[in-house]
Amino acid sequence: MKKLFITSVFALGSLTAFAQEEQATEAVETATEAVAQEQDAFSEVALEEVPEAVTTMVATNYPGATINAAHKNEANQYKLEVSLEDGTSGALIVDEEGNAIEQ
Repeated sequence: MKKLFITSVFALGSLTAFAQEEQATEAVETATEAVAQEQDAFSEVALEEVPEAVTTMVATNYPGATINAAHKNEANQYKLEVSLEDGTSGALIVDEEGNAIEQ
């Protein structure tokens, strides 16, 4: 009887652990979807529409860099595709005043 009780406690404990893991996975998936939707909110704009403060920030912090494309969201944040003189490229997200935004 004692062995049966101990076995049932272990079985119940392991089922609870699996349920908690599933909830954690669902939370991570929800957070990932929220970030993807936020990033998808950017729409492409002409380079001429990028504020001077943004282009000045790129020229100051990344001398010789070229802005290849610009995207803007509803919060007036700009996602810039930038390539450097050494051939590397990357993306920057800045506000309309040229302040970098951590993502």
